[in-house]
Amino acid sequence: MFSILFIASVIMTISFIVMILASILSKKTLIDREKSSPFECGFDPKSSSRLPFSLRFFLITIIFLIFDVEIALILPMIIIFKFSNLMIWSITSIIFILILLIGLYHEWNQGMLNWSS
Repeated sequence: MFSILFIASVIMTISFIVMILASILSKKTLIDREKSSPFECGFDPKSSSRLPFSLRFFLITIIFLIFDVEIALILPMIIIFKFSNLMIWSITSIIFILILLIGLYHEWNQGMLNWSS
């Protein structure tokens, strides 16, 4: 029993030392301005390489993903209709669709669905 614990502790110690050495050796020690700057055929960049990211684009993407997952959850409900209790199926479907409609109203109320601005 003692030898198994000893071997396990030696293996853990060696693993820990190897992980620390790998972490130390893999870090960059010198940050070079030339390597950090964007490259444009050897010339200095004319403008910032980082374009401002539109948060509206991100929000529209999240809304699309939410409603895409919604469809993936609603389609099996149609198939389950034959095999389940009609009352439980109806209540579950209504609650699910009601939650989605409340979310859609909230997004509309916050102005996330305005495409013009």
